[in-house]
Amino acid sequence: MGDFDNKEREEVFSKKVRAGKRTYFFDVKATRSGDYYLTLTESKKRLEDGVFVKHKIFLYKEDFEKFTEGLTETVEYIKSHQEVVEKRYEYSDNQEYSARPENDDFSF
Repeated sequence: MGDFDNKEREEVFSKKVRAGKRTYFFDVKATRSGDYYLTLTESKKRLEDGVFVKHKIFLYKEDFEKFTEGLTETVEYIKSHQEVVEKRYEYSDNQEYSARPENDDFSF
């Protein structure tokens, strides 16, 4: 049990979202008592030295509703005041991201 205390909490579920120069990680973890919580991590490579810098937010389930309301209201404010063009990013062979407009036709 002592080893577990020193490590970060065990991940229950993880979703990785690549968006241009940033990657977002949505990780579900469990507290000691088995309650789930969410960590939202932004990872971005620093240009000067290539080191990945991470910023993390912990979001507990009792705050989901308020957090979602705040996020939605803020996003809607921006969308109503400025044009927002969503981009779809594709990871190419040379390790660079290329942005594609959302309305591109893809043939399979």
